[in-house]
Amino acid sequence: MRKQYRAQGLAEADLAADPYTQFAHWFADAVNGGITEPNAMVVATADPDGRPSSRTVLLKSYDHRGFVFYTNYASRKGRELEANPYASLLFPWHPIARQVIADGPVERVSRDETEAYFRSRPHGSRLGAWASAQSRPVTRDELERTYEELATRYPEGSDVPVPPHWGGFRVRADRVEFWQGRENRLHDRLRYENGDGTWSVQRLAP
Repeated sequence: MRKQYRAQGLAEADLAADPYTQFAHWFADAVNGGITEPNAMVVATADPDGRPSSRTVLLKSYDHRGFVFYTNYASRKGRELEANPYASLLFPWHPIARQVIADGPVERVSRDETEAYFRSRPHGSRLGAWASAQSRPVTRDELERTYEELATRYPEGSDVPVPPHWGGFRVRADRVEFWQGRENRLHDRLRYENGDGTWSVQRLAP
């Protein structure tokens, strides 16, 4: 299976001065392009032995400090990020023949930031954060029973506290690649790298 990409090219002169501004432009294009969940991204981590793992999560915010997602800190990715605080993010916007790859060190967001986001979540999602011991073995009956017990304890409209084991991670990307599919596999790959606080751009062979 092979697709011929005929998208318009990506030139260095068209890029913003920093990758976060450029990401904002492309993210808007992804939203306007009708992509389902354009904030869905693959997060790759590695354990202390270097064995990688990946999963899809949702980007919840971004600015010039980095890309933020939320999770159970005791999950597999949470444990791996505590032991090896680096991650790679991939935004696979296939319908518009684009990808963004962002790599860098990871840190926890502040508790205030986590609490503000948690209170913006739907009631059921807040209960779900308590019900799931993410990445641990569980039966379906056990998971649903735990959720129902929580729903009884915290009915709709009540305040659900933030789980102490749950919160956000911020990926402070120091390398961000913008990939544009081109005809004959001559894809554009332009990568920002941060050296001493200054961003430079390099073109990579496809």
